[in-house]
Amino acid sequence: MLPFTIEIQHGEPVYEQMLAAVRRAVFTGQLLDGDSFPSVRMLSQELRISPTTAHKVVAMLKTDGVLASRPGVGMVVTTNGLPNRDGRRAMIADTARKLVREAKDLSLGIDDVTEALAEEWQRDHQENESPNA
Repeated sequence: MLPFTIEIQHGEPVYEQMLAAVRRAVFTGQLLDGDSFPSVRMLSQELRISPTTAHKVVAMLKTDGVLASRPGVGMVVTTNGLPNRDGRRAMIADTARKLVREAKDLSLGIDDVTEALAEEWQRDHQENESPNA
């Protein structure tokens, strides 16, 4: 079982989805500094992707400082690669693009989108602050 959550979606490169999923898991604390990271073989088997794609993801995460190789241990997570504010905003860019396209398809303007986001933000805050949540 993988130590992060991902549902592969068609239409977006698998390696980009994996990069985003791992970065999100590190940022949210699902993956912690020093946690073991699956091997290329395990990633490719668990996700049913090519070993080449899995290797590409691991290499990119190492370059970004999200993973480090530890002798005798293998790959481990490192929080050196935590995204700054700009990096975290980039993580939601695809969702924002989809929202803008959907709003335009529905003939809605920026004020409608902003209002809908503010309402959802408030609703989520209330649900998470509720004693029954």
